[in-house]
Amino acid sequence: MKLEVLTIGSELLLGLTLDTNAADLGRALAAAGAEITRRTTVADRPEAIRAAVADALERTGFVVTTGGLGPTRDDMTKTVVAELFGKRLVLDAGLLAGLEARFRRLGRPMPAINRTQAEVPEGATILLNPRGTAPGLWVEDARGRTVVLLPGVPREMRGLLVDEVLPRIARSGGAGLVVRSRAVRTTGVPESALAERIGPIEPEIAPLTLAYLPSVDGVDVRVTAWSLERADAERRLAAVVERLKAAVGDHAYGEDDADLAAVLLDALRRGRHRLGVAESCTGGMVAERITNIPGASDTFIGGVVAYADVIKTAALKVPLEILEAHGAVSEETVRAMAEGAQRLFSTDATIAVTGIAGPAGGTPEKPVGTVWLAARLHTNTRAVKRVFPGDRDEIRRRAAQAGLDLLRRLLAAS
Repeated sequence: MKLEVLTIGSELLLGLTLDTNAADLGRALAAAGAEITRRTTVADRPEAIRAAVADALERTGFVVTTGGLGPTRDDMTKTVVAELFGKRLVLDAGLLAGLEARFRRLGRPMPAINRTQAEVPEGATILLNPRGTAPGLWVEDARGRTVVLLPGVPREMRGLLVDEVLPRIARSGGAGLVVRSRAVRTTGVPESALAERIGPIEPEIAPLTLAYLPSVDGVDVRVTAWSLERADAERRLAAVVERLKAAVGDHAYGEDDADLAAVLLDALRRGRHRLGVAESCTGGMVAERITNIPGASDTFIGGVVAYADVIKTAALKVPLEILEAHGAVSEETVRAMAEGAQRLFSTDATIAVTGIAGPAGGTPEKPVGTVWLAARLHTNTRAVKRVFPGDRDEIRRRAAQAGLDLLRRLLAAS
């Protein structure tokens, strides 16, 4: 089954509200075997809604909308769809009674304006909404074209999607066909370099497709099976994922929702290692990434934010002569920080980070974004220099990710 998604709301276009409904619909509908061919967002204007729904129906004959089902003047989706299908809006006595009962339970009278929420297009299937006042609607015309209208409130939309819409879609289309995706998560390698490694594979995996999804954490390589039998899709996906991991090499650290910090902690546990961190420019972000993982306390000992040079010398025992000769952002300093953290926390594994996150402080020799990272395991220390583009927050996040990955690689090589 092919369909389109239409999210409605001026606040979405203005960037005032994040469109989480579109993401939720994408994941859920794909899992039910539907293929979303297009996603559109329009303002709360009748002409925009009418054009978007009409165009989507011409292309696929099936559209799922969210938003515009409330009682106020800017909630006009239901009216527009009824007009487009040539249907009258009629008052549903059962819906009206349910609305009135809901307000009685809340201990207040129902405003007259809410009465419009009990009006539905003739012949529509009502999708009862126990989480709010706006029911969902399943509307079909004489040509078999379908519009599913869902509320814009995310909690209400998700409830109706799971309870009412997905079961109907599963029954009406696909006949056991599914849309499934798997992802290989990578870090420390740019999108273009990944494409060079993986490019030869792409023509060989059809009808599966590849997508590259870059972020601050790295690049996810997502492979998708479209409208295949479930067992066939899973078999093909598993085989392609293994090929991708082999092509990517040690840049790959996990699949799907894997978290690099969790992957690192698992590797430390297997080796019975304890971890401490020493941070300068990241300001505690490495420790935060680690302690966000449940169970981190059985491996992670602690961290020190040695932002000022005086803390580097006092807490980590970085020799003053190293700082004077090479500066705080240097290979010599970051190595000394990693060794100092090992002594301070009595651990066999450490991560150290120092750099220039900006917005000021850079020089031609050490521009903003220059970061030195070190990972130390027992007496083996690996240090690397990186220059990360972006603003202050992005540089810090990239540095924290790179510190975790550096220790992961050191563990794998030991």
